[in-house]
Amino acid sequence: MSTLSKLQRYMTGRKALLPVSLFLSAMSALAGMAPYILVWFIIREFITTGAGSSPAIVQKYAWWAAALAIGSIAIYFLALSASHLAAFRVECNMRRSAMNKLVRLPLGFFDNNTTGRIRKIIDENAGITHGFLAHQMPDLAGSVVMPFAAIVLIFVFDWRLGLACIIPLIISMLLMGYMMGTSSRTFMQAYMNSLEEMNSEAVEYVRGIPVVKVFQQTVFSFKNFHDSIVKYREMVIKYTKIWKIPMSVYTVVINGFTFFLVPAAILLTGNSGNYAMPILNMFLYILITPVFSQSIMKSMYITQALGQAKEAIDRLENLTSAGQLAEPANPQKIKSHDIQFKNVSFSYPGANKKAVDNVSFTIPGGKTVALVGASGGGKTTIARLVPRFWDVDEGEVCIGNVNVKDIAHEDLMNHVSFVFQNTRLFKTTLLENIKYGNPNATMEEVNRAVDLAQCREIINSLPDGLNTKIGTEGTYLSGGEQQRIALARAFLKNAPIVLLDEATAFTDPENEHLIQQALKKLAKGKTVLMIAHRLTSVMNADNILVISEGKIAEQGTHQKLLQKQGIYTNMWNEYQQSVNWTIGKEVNHA
Repeated sequence: MSTLSKLQRYMTGRKALLPVSLFLSAMSALAGMAPYILVWFIIREFITTGAGSSPAIVQKYAWWAAALAIGSIAIYFLALSASHLAAFRVECNMRRSAMNKLVRLPLGFFDNNTTGRIRKIIDENAGITHGFLAHQMPDLAGSVVMPFAAIVLIFVFDWRLGLACIIPLIISMLLMGYMMGTSSRTFMQAYMNSLEEMNSEAVEYVRGIPVVKVFQQTVFSFKNFHDSIVKYREMVIKYTKIWKIPMSVYTVVINGFTFFLVPAAILLTGNSGNYAMPILNMFLYILITPVFSQSIMKSMYITQALGQAKEAIDRLENLTSAGQLAEPANPQKIKSHDIQFKNVSFSYPGANKKAVDNVSFTIPGGKTVALVGASGGGKTTIARLVPRFWDVDEGEVCIGNVNVKDIAHEDLMNHVSFVFQNTRLFKTTLLENIKYGNPNATMEEVNRAVDLAQCREIINSLPDGLNTKIGTEGTYLSGGEQQRIALARAFLKNAPIVLLDEATAFTDPENEHLIQQALKKLAKGKTVLMIAHRLTSVMNADNILVISEGKIAEQGTHQKLLQKQGIYTNMWNEYQQSVNWTIGKEVNHA
């Protein structure tokens, strides 16, 4: 009932369709049973009256049987129509609700959850609930009504044969209850976990196919993907073997009513000497008893589908309820664009070590501060605390002396631009990709952003220019070209605060030079927090922070840090050696 009540929350204006569907389905089931009884009446007419049977009566029974059979199909069609309308509304609202909640989650959430996992949970789980409501729920009414109606019939016509029918029915229900008990629910949870893991790993594997092909590897090189497939296979095989014997016994018993009915009919015939009615009633029961088999199997599928639907709703709601960003009750406006970190500490969920440990620094408005240091030291985490990818555990991150927690999320996003090393372009035109920075921008503003980001060469080389599509329907851009398109998007947004995280990490020397020129123009007059491993790109920063193990180890300008002969000096010397490093043939002077 809790699962159904959750589903009804998503039905909005179509809640009445579900009980209507159940009622129509029950009527369809009853109408579908009537032809069996009418056929029995026809046979009885022939047996009891023989050659004197009335053609009119037989014809009447036949027409009613045909009409009720057609009526049963028509009513069932109406029942499915109502259930499908309700199911489509639920599926649509579940997707919409999930997406509305996802956009309010901290952006750091998407670092810890792969797109494959998110897609599986939202798309497939919404689809599971659709299948349950559209098909299994209407069958629920029929699977309940038909056995009760059949039990009434078998006891009305001959209670002794009815008792013979009850024996296999009771055995079957006990076996089904055993198979659909706690172990089945445990398996369903493990099954959904395994599917979710396998789906997520499959997406990552598909994305890595270019690497696999280049290095002549196989699926086994993606150990997690391979392990998830093996785990799924072993779990399903183990579950199948456990229920092999109970399911075999159940199948034999539920389809073996005849083995109980025939001996009972023989005993009744021998005791009474009247063979006509016992045999006639036995014939009716042979027609009706498959109803029990069908109903119990439907009940099993419904129970299984209900378990899947419950898991689906729980997983979707658990995903979208994870740590949503709290909106301030009285949001404050940003009046200046200096950034202050005041004794900030932060740990990732589930981590024992602090990613950022008591960090304090200030970026004056219009100035540039660079973060450098070894990978994993906390540079990216510090940068992502500014736009609230995560909320700090201790201390404050402020913009213009206003805590970012007290700034409306939309207002905060309007004041910050991002350029990260992993550029994300959508599978649409270059124009639409650039206009994500400012959907209301004019073509004059778009072209200016294109020129500032050094993208004109890219645009002119494409036959459709800005209207060229990215992806399978259009063209593919190199990493450096994608980075310049992302810079054009940032130029178009023209936010006063700019976060640059390894913006030139995956570019070739030519693209790096062009991107560096674009970055200088983008940073002009703006508050900039820059992360870089290539130290030549931070030489002109107003202040450089050397981050080590989540703390500020050193800070100062490029020249001052070199004079300290500390961590930065060692990094600079190593960087110079790597730049000058070449592959050559050793010369033997002997």
